[in-house]
Amino acid sequence: MRAVLQKVVRASVTVENEVVSSIQKGLCVLVGVGTDDTEKDVNYMVNKILNIRVFEDEATGAMWKKSAKDLGLEILCVSQFTLQAKTIKGNKPDFHRAMKGEDAKILYDNFLDKLGKSHDPALIKDGKFGAMMLVDIVNDGPVTLELDSRKFTYNDDTQE
Repeated sequence: MRAVLQKVVRASVTVENEVVSSIQKGLCVLVGVGTDDTEKDVNYMVNKILNIRVFEDEATGAMWKKSAKDLGLEILCVSQFTLQAKTIKGNKPDFHRAMKGEDAKILYDNFLDKLGKSHDPALIKDGKFGAMMLVDIVNDGPVTLELDSRKFTYNDDTQE
């Protein structure tokens, strides 16, 4: 799984002119499910997203001391298969690494469920899987991090 995590002041998802989800201070996480992703990848991402320290300790003002879980903050997740794109050859992105349709939805829903069970389900928000979405993100910092559950186990594709 791949994700782009952003510390936000607020974020929302709109589908067909209707806001389907919104959060205030917290994290907005764009999530791409790959063809070879498993429960192990889901568990890695859930743990990393909930525990990564991107927030300040309000008592001391020290940066990088608190996680969304520590502070009880909202997390807006947006399914985004384009994070699995290969862009090495040519100018057209190759999406063969993105898990397809129903299989991707099942793994993504499992990911959301585990986030809720490890945090507070009321604090986990979601876009609309498979829909064309407008994602409004007000990045705080800006703080943007790339997460990859297989960063050190993917094959080297530069030799193709």
